[in-house]
Amino acid sequence: MKIIIAPDSFKGSMSAAAAALAIDKGFRRYMPNVQTVLIPVADGGEGTIDCLIEGIGGVYNSAIVTGPLGNLIEANYGAIKSGSVAVIEMACASGICLLSEDQRNPLLTTTYGTGELISKALDAGYREFILAIGGSATLDGGAGMLQALGMRLLDGDGEDVSWGGGALDKIVTIDNRGWDPRIAESRFLIASDVQNPLIGPEGAVHVFGPQKGATPVMMNQLERNMTHWADLIEAHTGMHLHDKPGAGAAGGLGGSFLAFFPAKLQRGIDVVIEYSSLRQHLIDADLVITGEGRIDNQTVSGKTPMGIAQEAHKFNVPTIAFAGSVGKGIELLYDVGIHSVHSIMNGPMPLEEAMKQAPELLEQASEQIIRTLSIKVSSYLV
Repeated sequence: MKIIIAPDSFKGSMSAAAAALAIDKGFRRYMPNVQTVLIPVADGGEGTIDCLIEGIGGVYNSAIVTGPLGNLIEANYGAIKSGSVAVIEMACASGICLLSEDQRNPLLTTTYGTGELISKALDAGYREFILAIGGSATLDGGAGMLQALGMRLLDGDGEDVSWGGGALDKIVTIDNRGWDPRIAESRFLIASDVQNPLIGPEGAVHVFGPQKGATPVMMNQLERNMTHWADLIEAHTGMHLHDKPGAGAAGGLGGSFLAFFPAKLQRGIDVVIEYSSLRQHLIDADLVITGEGRIDNQTVSGKTPMGIAQEAHKFNVPTIAFAGSVGKGIELLYDVGIHSVHSIMNGPMPLEEAMKQAPELLEQASEQIIRTLSIKVSSYLV
């Protein structure tokens, strides 16, 4: 029996690689000789760079860049395909993971460091990029990134505006005379699991603002500022980002990529699958195991478990999913290839304790699944 183990991370508890190892260990408690293939995956959020670099082989490069609150930090970017493709995870430079809860303030946080990572990769000779843009701490519409790459965003006095979503309404002029010319020579594949537009009730501010630290008063200001920014971009480029799917990804960073870069947005899990060995192993696989921290009706919008199940379904391979918590609407997943969803929880417990015990709980749940499956696949138990 050949089982592909392809989970995403269980945020705050386990990386995708650690989750894959826990599942494998659980299987081997009962079936020591089971054939498994571990392919940790991600959907464009935190951990995407690790899945690509470690999954298909590559190298890490480090650089000193500007963090989300303006402090200098060390961030990694990677290279795959014999060094021909640069992989940049914006969360490494501008991610919410870099801030404590009381530091989150989208009026101030900036994507400037993400632009610096792109610039450093351009300096190193890269012209083909994969950008994973999940997990941002920002609602600056990508303005900071643009500034880092030579675009001047000027106020009414002709001065450069400051960083953060709180400064977007101060921009009067977009001056691209200093824009890095190497960008036009490059290709950018933007990996994201977000299809939200830039503006409106389903836009970047209203949907993602609270998790980035925005209060209700902040959100009103940020929505006005983001609308002003979208109007400016349309006047400058002719591109209407207000209701464009994906433009609201990463606090509007997706919109700036669409407006100013030779860029293509693609579902993050599809990007990872394309560069992984998943398809070649699905040819003779019997089962796929996937999972992530929470599975609910939002999973069908393009999260990792759905993407993995859809790919496995093309090869007529069934998929089982694990989750730290299971919410409403999982029946929607049955139509896209997920055969069953299982919580790893074995009883009521505080969230902090559950996260701490997650590897052990996942291992235990995996053993129970393989025991159950063995009833119907006894021919494999030789």
